[in-house]
Amino acid sequence: MMELTILGCHSATPRENKHTSSQLLEVSGNLFLIDCGEGTQMQLRKAKVKFARIQHIFISHLHGDHFYGLIGLISTFRLLGRTAPLNIYGPKGIKEIISLQLKLAKSWTDYPLHFHELLSTKCEVIFEDQSVTVSTLPLDHRVYTNGFKFTTKVNTRKVNPNAVANLELEHFHYAQLQKGLDLTLSNGDRYENKALTLASDPPKSYAYCSDTAYHEALVPHIEGVDLLYHEATFLEKHQDLAAKTKHSTALQAAKIAQAAAVKKLVLGHYSNRYRDKQEFIAEASIVFKEVFLSEDLKTFSI
Repeated sequence: MMELTILGCHSATPRENKHTSSQLLEVSGNLFLIDCGEGTQMQLRKAKVKFARIQHIFISHLHGDHFYGLIGLISTFRLLGRTAPLNIYGPKGIKEIISLQLKLAKSWTDYPLHFHELLSTKCEVIFEDQSVTVSTLPLDHRVYTNGFKFTTKVNTRKVNPNAVANLELEHFHYAQLQKGLDLTLSNGDRYENKALTLASDPPKSYAYCSDTAYHEALVPHIEGVDLLYHEATFLEKHQDLAAKTKHSTALQAAKIAQAAAVKKLVLGHYSNRYRDKQEFIAEASIVFKEVFLSEDLKTFSI
């Protein structure tokens, strides 16, 4: 299971109760921070997140509303006595920016800071552990920009408690069943694995598409994801601004969701020119029905 918490979902400049882009994704107990706009650490505190649990931060691009909160968060980690390594994934140049700030402030971290700089314009796996794989989603913006796709790995099979209720199983028998192995008990009785287990949960997937123009090349890479976050900075009445600034409209985001046959769409990165966010829902719903608005500190279960 995944749980997504929106920390900030507005574009350009932060305002009272309108924070710039940042999200927290929990996967199997691990926390991944996605983008880090100004004020992110305050939003993390409001969400009652333990900072030490964050081991990996993914930055989509080097526009301020997506990473200006990063140096402050890194500094706070230091002041809190962090010792665990921190991994930062982002465009080439992010190491230089952060290192220069730390150097001039004479505030080098007391914990290992690992930068994983990205250059490729093709999808690539940038992180993988026993529970999740993270790959890039190249986007079409004014500067080099990636989205990120998080996909859980297929779990082991589940022991069916009803099927094994009358069997005298040892601890290692459960491990064998979870691995998909057939079972032979000490008395010689044999059982096929499928008779005693249930299928594992199917993998879950989340795609984060930050700033981008309408980009059909994205579709095959996000096909069928359980949840898609796609920027919707503008409404169609300002499509000319979307084209000029390489952003998307709510309708364009919905067309991408429809073409990719995703299960649910979440809109965000709204321009502050719009007061009624329900207009975004109305516009996107023309072509895609399962659409939701992101809101600061709102959570989505996947």
